[in-house]
Amino acid sequence: MTMDYLDLLQWPAMIVTIIAAWLIASQAKHKRLIGFWCFLLSNVLWVIWGWHVQAYALITLQISLAFLNIRGTCKNE
Repeated sequence: MTMDYLDLLQWPAMIVTIIAAWLIASQAKHKRLIGFWCFLLSNVLWVIWGWHVQAYALITLQISLAFLNIRGTCKNE
């Protein structure tokens, strides 16, 4: 039985998403900025995993969330 390493990608994606949510809730601007980049990284990880398992709704969701995060950041600057 071979191990499919892309199946394991969901775990780091989940961890990065949780870390991003924690950082976004910070009152410190630099931590929120790091959280923003963590969210974008998690979006990429989820899209890669979603493509692997053919979860097209998840891919659409992650692209939409990335767009909304970028839009929100641009509007707040």
